[in-house]
Amino acid sequence: MTNTSAPAAPHRRGVINRLRTFPVTWMVVGTVLVFLTSAVSTAIGAESGPSGMALMALTGMAAGSAFYVLTMRVIARRRIPELARRAAPREALAGLGIGAAFVMASYGIVLVAGGYSIDWAPRDVGKTLMLAIAVNASAAVIEELTFRGLLFQGIERLGGPKHGRWIALTVTATLFGALHIMNPGATLWTSFAIAVEAGVLLGAAFLWRRSLWFVIGIHFAWNVIEGLLGIPVSGHRNPGLFITTVHGSGVLTGGTFGLEASLVPVIVSIAIAVPMLTATARQRSTVSDDRMTS
Repeated sequence: MTNTSAPAAPHRRGVINRLRTFPVTWMVVGTVLVFLTSAVSTAIGAESGPSGMALMALTGMAAGSAFYVLTMRVIARRRIPELARRAAPREALAGLGIGAAFVMASYGIVLVAGGYSIDWAPRDVGKTLMLAIAVNASAAVIEELTFRGLLFQGIERLGGPKHGRWIALTVTATLFGALHIMNPGATLWTSFAIAVEAGVLLGAAFLWRRSLWFVIGIHFAWNVIEGLLGIPVSGHRNPGLFITTVHGSGVLTGGTFGLEASLVPVIVSIAIAVPMLTATARQRSTVSDDRMTS
């Protein structure tokens, strides 16, 4: 009498492994875990003072990062070159520089055009800096782990080697803008603007450098500088070191939603993203040529 059940076990394990490492699986699991820990930490921090809020923001960031690593290694069964430690200082500093340049260029244009006036805000400088750095670092890390880490890379794999990166760029940029429709004072325009100036720019940055440290640096510099200048960050106003007063058309200034709703950073972000996308296309072309001649 023959045993027909033995071959079924390896087959079932193979099916389970394929389902586990399928991009949709680790995209969904990772997104839920990363965002859930951040949401819980934020909710707890909201009931605390500035020090408690900063502490919970950093706690959520650490927990979300741990869940990202576990998702990629245990479920997706893949390495994590996008978080390579050796490249972290270089990529993060480069991202910080580009993010700061982007915000200051956009803010400066609106300021020179008469859309903003700025005054020093007499606040507790140490506490203001602590809260701004902690909260914005947490937001930058959690959002980039989710959008450029999990969603972008998962969609890219699903789309295939030829078109996957462009599909991922389009989908994640659109989703990033759409989710910001829930922010205070948001409109269809603000969502579109964020999809371009944040979704496309950060997606292009990730395509170019393939480093989450790089895009986290851009994202963090953008948010923290904007907040310290006294401008609402995507509709959310937090204490800053300065008070920026808005004058004139919302098309120029962004109105009560903040700089992201201005046409200026949309144009500036495109000017930055296009060279990144061009460099990405050249890198791909060089790789293809090398493979053909090898």
